[in-house]
Amino acid sequence: MKLDSNNHSVFKMYYHLILVVKYRKKVFNNEISEYAKERFIEIGKNYNIYLEEFNHDLDHIHVLFKAHPNTELSKFINAYKSSTSRMIKKKYPYVKTKLWKSSFWTKSFCLITSGGATTKVIKKYIETQGSK
Repeated sequence: MKLDSNNHSVFKMYYHLILVVKYRKKVFNNEISEYAKERFIEIGKNYNIYLEEFNHDLDHIHVLFKAHPNTELSKFINAYKSSTSRMIKKKYPYVKTKLWKSSFWTKSFCLITSGGATTKVIKKYIETQGSK
């Protein structure tokens, strides 16, 4: 397994992010999704966040990304949501007619850590350390 690194550590940190459109309004299509994906890549550069996979349904997006250990994930997510909310409504004005008031995203988000091994496997590995 290849690990990422910086000056003082090695790591492999993957996250699964789910963002939902306010009131589950069905506004995503391929064009808006591609724009949201491009914004994710662009904003992510400032936070040491790297896109692995991005896809959408009509009312939400799923993103798999990796990040450095010192990345402030909540700040990045808030910056991303704020920017895409403003820019999608500006670039695709018809979206505003489908939304309730001016909100694009819900206030919440779902962020799940993701890795190559299950918690059960890691727990067993730790339990067996020191025994041969």
